[in-house]
Amino acid sequence: MSAAGEAEDACVSRAKPRPAERASAATAVHCAPMEAAMRGEAESLLAEFLRGDDHYLASSPVYGDGGAEALARALDLFLARPAIGFVWLAFADTAQRRIAVGACVVCHAISTSRGAVVAKLDDVTIRAGWQGRGIGTVMVNALSAHLTAQGITRIDCGCHRANTGAWRFYERLGFLPLDEERIALLL
Repeated sequence: MSAAGEAEDACVSRAKPRPAERASAATAVHCAPMEAAMRGEAESLLAEFLRGDDHYLASSPVYGDGGAEALARALDLFLARPAIGFVWLAFADTAQRRIAVGACVVCHAISTSRGAVVAKLDDVTIRAGWQGRGIGTVMVNALSAHLTAQGITRIDCGCHRANTGAWRFYERLGFLPLDEERIALLL
């Protein structure tokens, strides 16, 4: 079994059903780092996020957004250099097939305050039509367990304060505000 397969087996949980599905069982959600065979699904989810999230789009000129070509290069880099970071994917099993329903980007950094490797979480997204089922919670909780098993001691995440839904989501998961702003310098 591959390392991602082992991670996936360890990160299986259930998301709550939608109101119309209350009579059925909760959806099984499997999480794993992106492998080459999953690249297309990761690209689809992240491209949808980068093209459609108003909060990301408001900052994208400062970030130096390079569009679809930059996303493709980034995914290739994640596959070629997994020690730097990875794309974490959440899959749901439907009656027809397994579908990627969530994604986020995780990069590693060394923290002088922790004296250890920490993770930087970005681009957390849930596929349209799958929000509100607990998939984001399952995905981030499974990611936390995966990172803890790797010895990672903190997850840092930026969130626009105006994005109140995302802010509440992170607070429910135990994230605490740092009362600082992220700033960027393009080189």
